[in-house]
Amino acid sequence: MDATREAELKAYREKKTELKERGSILQSNLAESAALYRALRLPLLSSDAGPILRECDRRDLLGTHLVVVGTNAIAAYMIEANGFILLPDETEDFDLAWIATEQEASEQTVWQMLKAVDPTFTINSERDFQARNARAYEVELLVAPSRAGTLSGRDQPRPIPLPEQEWLLLGRPVDQVIGCRDGSPARIVAPDPRWFALHKLWMSQQAKRNPLKRPKDRKQGLALLDAVAEAMPHYPLDAAFEAAIPSELQDCFDNWQNNTTAQRRSDW
Repeated sequence: MDATREAELKAYREKKTELKERGSILQSNLAESAALYRALRLPLLSSDAGPILRECDRRDLLGTHLVVVGTNAIAAYMIEANGFILLPDETEDFDLAWIATEQEASEQTVWQMLKAVDPTFTINSERDFQARNARAYEVELLVAPSRAGTLSGRDQPRPIPLPEQEWLLLGRPVDQVIGCRDGSPARIVAPDPRWFALHKLWMSQQAKRNPLKRPKDRKQGLALLDAVAEAMPHYPLDAAFEAAIPSELQDCFDNWQNNTTAQRRSDW
């Protein structure tokens, strides 16, 4: 081996050692942060949700192609509000919404992500918008009609375009890192909490909605709007926001506004 090759090998080994040491330090810091997170009793995600979120993040899908919807998003809103929202923040399934504005080169962006997390994921033959793994953990994919065309026809699960998903594309998403029950962290990107809350209130009024879920939808929507009013001044419920509310959601907002006891914070 000539001198140049020896120098390259030496540099490689030194860099490898440095990275190992850095990784060890980071792992220790992460464990310490996780212990503090739990001690503070901050919101936790299930251990099943974490790997899916981290794989989405590794593939640069969060916030560009996928956002977290459903109960798992509540944990992100709790952190955004710097406090607790008295609502369940864990669930036995996982809801993702496809939001990409351009079609991907990959024909199976979502399916490859899920299979990388757990190769036992299969499509529910009775509900092909849902995937399920060997532990019966379910992942459901949703999409707004305006974004359905950017999802490859060969990708799975196959969501049914729902007009109400359009509301969750509005506003500014929440982007937070949440702890999981196994001590690992996971990043969540979730819809604007104002629109998420109004969407939940609208869902609670729909006859097509599972009647067992409708009371929870209403409770989540009301509590989240209260949290926005009291602790998220950067998501204003002002005249500009009210002017943007579509007619389908106006009653939901008016009913909350007329009955809430939340005190709106000043923006100064």
